[in-house]
Amino acid sequence: MKLQIRILLYSILFFLYLTTTPILLTIGEKLKTDPYVTLGFGFAILNLIYAFLALKWTLLLNIIYSIAIATLSLTLALKFTNLHLLLNYDPYQVKTAIFANAVFSIILWEIVYQLKIRKS
Repeated sequence: MKLQIRILLYSILFFLYLTTTPILLTIGEKLKTDPYVTLGFGFAILNLIYAFLALKWTLLLNIIYSIAIATLSLTLALKFTNLHLLLNYDPYQVKTAIFANAVFSIILWEIVYQLKIRKS
């Protein structure tokens, strides 16, 4: 896959992460579930859609990588917000967590893509 296409796909994925986070949180409030479970499940579905449309690997690889990346990026985003680096700009650390989650997800997808390219 060409670099320009990957950048476009990552930009779309970043935009989708930013726009779906409030929707997922609203759904979680209505369902009265833990927000981390709701976000994790929602991001896993978003990653599954990305994997099937953009990467087109095997079914098992798409599912495994999607769930692993959603879980790891959400965990890394929470750890990043615990550092309180941007406390002056975002006192509640909500925007920081949303942006960090999107960025970590894109970085992890690129790592997985590079590993797969190098392997084959």
